[in-house]
Formats: sequence, structure tokens, C-alpha cells
Amino acid sequence: MDNMLHQEYFVYEREFMGKQYTLEELENRMGYHFHDKRLLKQAVTHSSFTNEQKINRQDHYERLEFLGDAVLELVASDFVFRGEPEMQEGQLTKKRASLVCEQALAMCAAELGIGDFIRLGKGEEAMGGRKRSSIVSDVMESLIGAIYLDGGMKSANLFIYRFVLTDDQERRHIFSDSKNNLQEYVQKHKMDFRYEIVGESGPEHDKIFYVEVLVNDKPMGKGQGRTKKIAEQQAAGAALLNLKKLEEEGKDECI
Repeated sequence: MDNMLHQEYFVYEREFMGKQYTLEELENRMGYHFHDKRLLKQAVTHSSFTNEQKINRQDHYERLEFLGDAVLELVASDFVFRGEPEMQEGQLTKKRASLVCEQALAMCAAELGIGDFIRLGKGEEAMGGRKRSSIVSDVMESLIGAIYLDGGMKSANLFIYRFVLTDDQERRHIFSDSKNNLQEYVQKHKMDFRYEIVGESGPEHDKIFYVEVLVNDKPMGKGQGRTKKIAEQQAAGAALLNLKKLEEEGKDECI
């Protein structure tokens, strides 16, 4: 690969606190190196970035996300089907959902640091898009789609098993239905809780809601999302993790 192609494919346009992020570094983190580097570049390009380009317009990740979602669902279905021979269809569906829901994928993406490498438009960047679970989870799926196209099902399968279908089942279950799980927890421990909207941002057609959960009037978890429900789900999941940590440390009686 000559220097021009190396620069086009690998040098990332964003610098943060003196660090330049390259797609080569992202490949190293993923443990997969693309034959077609353009697929990787497309997989981390948000539509807001594409829409701001007056010349040299580039493809964004939405088509790859569509494909990656289907690949992920197949692999996760096979994983759950083989791993839970006694489960019925409804239970299998719920468990699969807990493994591949938005929050679960956002956590996987955070562990990889994918947010650092997403190409965003200036407006989306200013609204905190790099940390939005909806965006980073979409990029996680688009990377799966890109790997599938570049290296086939075997490569996609290996990536999914390494970064999505991990052993962290309890945390995934918490976020699969976190509002109900939080309600059950606080009722069991005779606690009171409520959700509060603490902020909003963005235009009316693309608003972001910020929600906080208070347990016995004490802040216990925060969340954000494109709808109040999504923000509440995220906040409830964060609250549950904090409550369980306090319980393990024997500090839950202080709440």
C-alpha cells in the first residue's frame, strides 16, 4: 500500500488531547485487520459526518449496520439455542434480547473504546454523540457487518464471540429489562424510587433526554436516550449496578 492510500485509510481525522486516533489502532483493538480498508472507514462514519461533506462525500454506516444486525441475531440465536437446551421459544427470545440489546452492545463498544474512532459531524459531536449508546451500539453492529463482508461468517463469528457473547451475563440481564428489574429490587428491599428528567438537548426531531434515578431520595443512576423510556432504562441499569455493588460491600443499609 503506497503512502497516499495508507494516509487515506488509516489516519483518523480527529485528535483529542494530543492523541491522534487511527483506524489501524482500532483494528488492533478488534483483533481483525481488514483486506478492504474502505469497509472499516465506512463502518465508523456517521451520517452527520457524510452530510457535512461538500466534496468527497463518503458512505456512512447504516447499510452495514443493517447487515451486522442480521449476522449478530443469527449468531446470538445459535449461541442461546445450543447453550440452553431446556428453554422454550419465549425464554430463548428474551435471553437473546438481553445479549444484543442497545445497552449491552453499547457496553461492548465502550470496552473497545469504539466511540473514540467514530467520524461525526460537528453538530452531532457538540451534542455528545460520541457517548450516545444508540450511536456506539449501531457502530458495533456496522463493524460486524463490515467484518462479515470482508472476512466471511467465520471472522464475524469470532469477533462476536470475543466481544459480545462474553461471560458477563448478569450485567446483560440487568440492562435487558432494567426498569422492571429495578422495581423488583427496590420492592424486595423496601425502598422508594423515582425517575427525574434532569435535562434535554438537541432539536425537537432529534431530542436527547437525560434522566436520573433516585432511590430513597439519593441519586443512584443516570441515563440518556432519544426517548424518555430509553433514558430511564439506561438510568435503571446504572442504578441496579450501583445498588448491587453497595449490597456486596455491606453499605446498602445506608441508602
